[in-house]
Amino acid sequence: MILARPCLFAVLMGAALAACAQSKSPQAPTHSGATTTADDPPPRFIGVVGTRERHSPPFLGVSETNFYVLRSFLDSQTGETLHQLYVSDSYSGAVRHWSAARDGAGRPLRFLEISEHEITCERRCAYAEEFAADIPEGELRGNPEGLRVTFTARSGDEKTVVVSGSQIAAQLAAIDAKRYPTQPAAARVPPSAHQ
Repeated sequence: MILARPCLFAVLMGAALAACAQSKSPQAPTHSGATTTADDPPPRFIGVVGTRERHSPPFLGVSETNFYVLRSFLDSQTGETLHQLYVSDSYSGAVRHWSAARDGAGRPLRFLEISEHEITCERRCAYAEEFAADIPEGELRGNPEGLRVTFTARSGDEKTVVVSGSQIAAQLAAIDAKRYPTQPAAARVPPSAHQ
């Protein structure tokens, strides 16, 4: 779901960047955000960042490069959730300028350009780009076996990222646990089940 309220979206995107920067666990999705005490009210926006997976070998052997991850941002007051497939891509050669995304059926997905940096251009140029595609919750829930997202660049390059069914299941379970914290897992009913 794309949120219509610009202020809410801006806050979620800020949380998105913070959540991505904090995720290093190779395990189940984790909550990211500030630590709270018993006297603090619960946070309004909750970020859940899934397991990092590789779409290409590490660039120049640097382990924090060339990965993708599912990430979700939940408004705990309204229940609205934004899901994204976030990609970090480092490479050498001509700049790619990643600019669009589509799902496995060819339908366009909302694309978010996050950053593009020139690493070096001494002998041969190298670049690092970060970008994401919004994934509707219905598409995540409707593809328990996994899904494919193809990104295209202005350079003509394409990159297809395959998100496994286990990644989707872990992400949705983590979001449902945050959305319905007092209900046992078997009793949690996702919003898409009501439609």
